[in-house]
Amino acid sequence: MVNRMVLTIQERSCINISMKKLDADTRARILQMLCEGVSIRAITRMTGVSRNTINKLLIDAGRIFSDYQDKAFRNLNCKRVQVDEVWSFIYAKAKNVPENKIGEAGDCWTWTSVCADSKLMFSWYIGSRDAECAKAFMQDVKGRLANRVQLTSDGHRAYLEAVESTFGNDIDYAQLVKLYGEIIEGQVRYSPAECVGIKKTKITGNPDPCCISTSFVERQNLNIRMHLRRFTRLTNAFSKKVENHAHAFALMAMYYNFVRIHKTLRVTPAMAAGVTDRLWEMQDLVAMIEATEVPQKRGPYKKRKAA
Repeated sequence: MVNRMVLTIQERSCINISMKKLDADTRARILQMLCEGVSIRAITRMTGVSRNTINKLLIDAGRIFSDYQDKAFRNLNCKRVQVDEVWSFIYAKAKNVPENKIGEAGDCWTWTSVCADSKLMFSWYIGSRDAECAKAFMQDVKGRLANRVQLTSDGHRAYLEAVESTFGNDIDYAQLVKLYGEIIEGQVRYSPAECVGIKKTKITGNPDPCCISTSFVERQNLNIRMHLRRFTRLTNAFSKKVENHAHAFALMAMYYNFVRIHKTLRVTPAMAAGVTDRLWEMQDLVAMIEATEVPQKRGPYKKRKAA
């Protein structure tokens, strides 16, 4: 019996589309779906574009947008900055990581910073939730600011040493700790217990008590989970590689900062922060990708010898 490979209509469509270059409109549509919480497999089903093609587009976009935002977010005139960490995992949760994946899989924390006035997410760092990553994150935050700011974080102890070693006394820093009620024994839950109060602690400088808050950065954590399928809990859409995790986050950050209009500000965060003077569209992001592409020269034609 001769073995035959039977392809469905969907699979044949994926092969045909992936063999030729995607047009700008298709690229823009795919990038938009990636930024609106749609998984790669779902995009394949809706567009017919192969997963490998979508993944390559994601990687190219992540690299380009990460470099662009790294250069664009400098000398920012922020006054109030809020920082926090959002949890996810790579390949498997920490307790389920196989021996051959130790060091490259498990729990993953994304440190984020938000300007409380412009809502600009101008710095992020992907790593573990330890003092070393906290220090690297704080150094990146400081390198993007043009002036002294008021900084607010949660009660994570790693921030204390990181902020002190990075800013010294040139900052107004406070921590906000939420106080939760008792957990009912035996109750299964996927959200924190009821918040019954908060505790504000002045750490360095002279922070304004009225501005000690982490509300905006915590709301941004929700935006991240809503816009990035990889961060959605209780699904199998989690990242399998940390590199692709970082590329997806850079793409989402570019979309949030430059394309998506903030409901309260009625402009994008990048416009509110003075980083750009116009509203960007998805076609502008595609144009950035196409501008870096170098057309490959076709090799010499070799005539096949007759059998």
